[in-house]
Amino acid sequence: MTQTPPKMTQLRQQMAQSGIDALVLAPGTHMQWLLGFMPHPDERPCLLFLSQTQVCFVMPKLNAQDARQHCDIEFHEWADDQGPDAALRHAIQQMGPIRRVAIDDTMRADHAGLIYAACPDATVEFANQVVGPLRMRKDARELELLKMNAAIADAAQMAVRNALDPSLSERQMVNIARDAFDAQGAAIAFGIVGCGANGSYPHHHSGQSLIRPNQPIVVDIGARKDGYVSDITRMTSLGPVSSEYYDVHAVVEAGVQAALKTIRPGVRACDVDRAARDTISQSGYGEYFSHRTGHGLGIDVHEGPYITSENDLVLETGMVFTVEPGIYLPDKFGIRLEEVAVVTENGCEILSQLPRELHVVEHG
Repeated sequence: MTQTPPKMTQLRQQMAQSGIDALVLAPGTHMQWLLGFMPHPDERPCLLFLSQTQVCFVMPKLNAQDARQHCDIEFHEWADDQGPDAALRHAIQQMGPIRRVAIDDTMRADHAGLIYAACPDATVEFANQVVGPLRMRKDARELELLKMNAAIADAAQMAVRNALDPSLSERQMVNIARDAFDAQGAAIAFGIVGCGANGSYPHHHSGQSLIRPNQPIVVDIGARKDGYVSDITRMTSLGPVSSEYYDVHAVVEAGVQAALKTIRPGVRACDVDRAARDTISQSGYGEYFSHRTGHGLGIDVHEGPYITSENDLVLETGMVFTVEPGIYLPDKFGIRLEEVAVVTENGCEILSQLPRELHVVEHG
């Protein structure tokens, strides 16, 4: 390589601190973060090897020409009629002595098996221990991409609200979000629309249930543009809802505010979770808050840091994660309010510009 990219330098420093001799990444989000691209993933082993002094690819020959457009890393190519064994052996020899090797967490099991077989005396660990801490701290470019995606998600939420109609199903409402994302150059990553009792399932599979008037609706959507993602949950309804709903909504909102006020450098992830959870529990709804308070957001929809009661990770400036407490009342409704928070020097910044109160669309 003509010049070592800054992220590779940072990664090598992290490897040295962790005592990792070699890192092996497969096409996936770790590789996307490090190189800005990833070759086509399939059953053919395509592996990036990195040590303190060496970097190379084990590269399927049919993908080599395309991959060469994106990097000048050395390739050990292999063809279908040859198999990857020789290329893999050359790459491992190039790395030097390997006592501890970290492999991609999402690598195919059969490809991981190749590393185990080729390094029988090495301790095999997971790459997230060295890549994860670096991915959690977003740089200025990453933050700009996340802000752009948040604005796109706000617009998609508005498109769903503007299209609410009792003739449409939950699945059709998800498709409206998909179209809104597509119109802005983003590809939908997920979509949950849950009306009434369906909203009491945190990961409801939106189907053919129709949008019913006077029922709260959970709208949880996200998409990807330029390699980074969005994630937002808001509540809406077609016509007025019960007073009980507003009482519960106020408790969830208080949980969101408590968590956001807790966020700052030096605070632990579990402290943020506890702030939301204690607020909801003190109002008598603790048993109905059934999931973690949040998860990191970046190239992946779910990545570190995870905002859970057991995570002692100390927050640092530049970390990005969701704050999304919820209350789910069986056979009634569910409420989840979600912000994406960026840890700043003095607290946090939220990326969405949409208010969190229930958005009521007039009906009848």
